[in-house]
Amino acid sequence: MLILAIDTAGIDCSAAVYDSAAGTVLGSVVDMIGKGHAERLMAAIDEALAEAGRSLSDIGRIAVVVGPGSFTGIRVGVAAARGLALALGVEAVGVTTLEALAAVHMDSGSSVPVVAAMDAKRGELYVQAFAPDGRPLGPPEALPAEAAAALASSLSAEVTGSGRPLVLGAETSSGPDRFDISAVARLGSRKAPEDSRPKPLYLRGPDARPQTGYALARA
Repeated sequence: MLILAIDTAGIDCSAAVYDSAAGTVLGSVVDMIGKGHAERLMAAIDEALAEAGRSLSDIGRIAVVVGPGSFTGIRVGVAAARGLALALGVEAVGVTTLEALAAVHMDSGSSVPVVAAMDAKRGELYVQAFAPDGRPLGPPEALPAEAAAALASSLSAEVTGSGRPLVLGAETSSGPDRFDISAVARLGSRKAPEDSRPKPLYLRGPDARPQTGYALARA
């Protein structure tokens, strides 16, 4: 089966075509654009398909990164995945950013649990713990650094992601997280569609809020 994986949850706008039978990425595009995912995504998909020598009609499943991450980016990716799946008559599945970070870490040969930790700003981290085989050991959460450190310590776990320095006691993170699109594709190929329908995973409310006094009264 051919998987089309897309990621707009962070600073990258990424797409990849993955052959799940061969375990091979046939074509991929990764653009570190920061913003403007809505304008770039469809072109990135077309470029990944062209590199793979395939068309949208060959795709058997869509895998999309559902967060936590950029509120706007997540909405763009999930909406695109749902629309493409509906148009093609195929299943769409969601992959979390924390799953993707943990998968890349485990691919490096780690044999102990791992805590994926993203800097969520405002004194919090997005955190989830995983067993060495990738099985979640708890739900994704928004936690202060001290609580994330306690979680990692209780599991004798390694820590990965931009929040790692904060968990280890530093005052700043390692910078924006990036999510390996090939890992997203692999994870998406293993998902049960009935349990993984794509929907945004935010963990907390948006940073941007309407200014008091500027809301228009309803007629």
